[in-house]
Amino acid sequence: MGSASSMLTQYDIEEVQEHCDHLFSQQEIVSLYERFCQLDRNAKGFISADEFLSVPEFAMNPLSQRLLKMVDGLNFKDFVAFLSAFSSKASAQQKIELIFKVYDSDCNGKVSFNDIMEVLRDLSGPFMSNDQREQVLVQVLKEAGYTKESYLSIDDFFKVFGSCGLKMEVEVPVD
Repeated sequence: MGSASSMLTQYDIEEVQEHCDHLFSQQEIVSLYERFCQLDRNAKGFISADEFLSVPEFAMNPLSQRLLKMVDGLNFKDFVAFLSAFSSKASAQQKIELIFKVYDSDCNGKVSFNDIMEVLRDLSGPFMSNDQREQVLVQVLKEAGYTKESYLSIDDFFKVFGSCGLKMEVEVPVD
């Protein structure tokens, strides 16, 4: 499993399933491995940021630069673990943890007003001014019981997103 050109053994498949909490079937893991090998153009055993950007849906995502920080250099096992948050079988906790990581770009375990502003800037682009974004965010935080000076923890994210029925799913085509 170290080299992208090698084939997956039954042991490798089971090891990857264990690593991703059995959120993907064995067939799905084989399909993901084939896709991983296509992306790993130089057969290095990991996918670079440039290789991820070759996926049009990824490149067009307004959060792609944030996501690239999370996925650059992933080997196959970690690639599957990253994608597992998008599985229909993933728990709300797994999905919320991924969302938190997207906002917590400096990986300090807390999300500041500025962290959220950066994500809003990425998502809204030129369609909102910084003043408009700030007004919206101040109001949303106020309604949720937070201020501009608040730092949100993973527990705050669970409180806010925990009961909203998140839908973050990708289909893994199985041949």
